[in-house]
Amino acid sequence: MGISTKNLELYLKRFIQDDSLNDQIPVILKAFHYLQYKKNTLFVEEGKIAPYFCFIESGILQHNILVDGEEKTTYLALKNSATAALKSFIDQIPSRKNIKAISECNLFVIDQKKFINLLKNNEAFQRFYYNLIENQIYRIDDYRIDLLTLTPEERYKKLLLNEPKLLKEVPLHYLASFLGISSRHMSRIRKNII
Repeated sequence: MGISTKNLELYLKRFIQDDSLNDQIPVILKAFHYLQYKKNTLFVEEGKIAPYFCFIESGILQHNILVDGEEKTTYLALKNSATAALKSFIDQIPSRKNIKAISECNLFVIDQKKFINLLKNNEAFQRFYYNLIENQIYRIDDYRIDLLTLTPEERYKKLLLNEPKLLKEVPLHYLASFLGISSRHMSRIRKNII
């Protein structure tokens, strides 16, 4: 009774974008193992080294930092996406943030040693990682520009248009924090838009 890696395989192929490298994918899949995290369990703890890079089979991981004792959401990683506290994971230094399961999570994880080995020796994984990081840089850039140029209402409408599943799956206070809006203001915005 093995856990299916089909979704992880499809995710890898989406970023590898080269069918001639598909024969290298089984080696990548073998490097990952399956873990479950209960709701409110920390996947990464601030001040500790991030143990894994992961693919989220199911669930939601919230990246957050504490600012004056208040939890601020910096990113939300959903089902069928990959995430990590990357600097901590790659450089093996203490993380500056927490990553918390805000729902039960089923993950495929890889440790740093296996990850670096794949980066050095597996062309398919190199392509996957390059394209994944490039995609994330584009998204972060758009997010930062939106924070500076769009009103809270406009940011909410854009989220509604581009990421409707976030609105269904993520509790309101996490979304509000992610958008840089107070929960109270977020509630008013939702009432006016719906």
